[in-house]
Amino acid sequence: MSATVVSTQSAVASPTDGAVLPSHDHTRRRRLALIDRGRRARLASTVTVVFALAGVNVADHVLGWNTMWLGPLGAVALLLFARSQGLTWHQLGLARHTHARGIRWGLGVIAVVASVYLLGILLPATRTAFLDARYHLPPAGALLTAFVMIPLGTVLLEEVAFRSVLWGFLSRHARMWQVLAGSSVLFGLWHVLPAMASASGNAAIGSVVAGLGPFAKAAVIAGTVAFTALGGVVAGELRRRSGSLFASVGMHWATNALGVLFGVLAWRLAA
Repeated sequence: MSATVVSTQSAVASPTDGAVLPSHDHTRRRRLALIDRGRRARLASTVTVVFALAGVNVADHVLGWNTMWLGPLGAVALLLFARSQGLTWHQLGLARHTHARGIRWGLGVIAVVASVYLLGILLPATRTAFLDARYHLPPAGALLTAFVMIPLGTVLLEEVAFRSVLWGFLSRHARMWQVLAGSSVLFGLWHVLPAMASASGNAAIGSVVAGLGPFAKAAVIAGTVAFTALGGVVAGELRRRSGSLFASVGMHWATNALGVLFGVLAWRLAA
């Protein structure tokens, strides 16, 4: 009996047993190959999202496609692609149990931004920053822009793209600080094309770069990329801390839409 046990153990443990180790080696190689294939597939999905966003950016700012349909359609397409690639609602910042917390964070940020903007237009030294020719609108036009055009044409797509889908894909490859940095840098680069019109549309920006001559446009672009990348860091941190996309949506809407509404007030005060 003991001889049989010893013989069996020797057969399993012996490095010369060709029937056991090759089988383990084959399984190990197959497992590593599957892991490597999965990594390549996840990387390809992430790169696909980045190139898709670049295409949407060109379609919007170069080809002049209507963002009122491009934004919602792009957001839905990105979410469908993310889900098809295995991202969960939690990874996308849209898990149901995080909604209430995200909304609370978002409302808090809106209140903070509104307070800062109110102070900004009340002080003559900073009021000119709100005198953007694009938003020299009648009240009805400002309300339409703030509550329809900006949420559907800007906030929806950009938040789903950078703080939901891209965030989820990057989290498969990198640590959280790298996800935050990477999504923020890409968010800054997203604003290169719209920055080209900023110097002529905003009196405050135009006066700042007026003395730079041929370098004025480059300065505006670099400043816009840096500023929006920093904004991406803040929005990403809100998304990280709350676990919800709604927190960064609140900040994004507040900085854009309240800027329009307070801009209308600034134009009236400057008249």
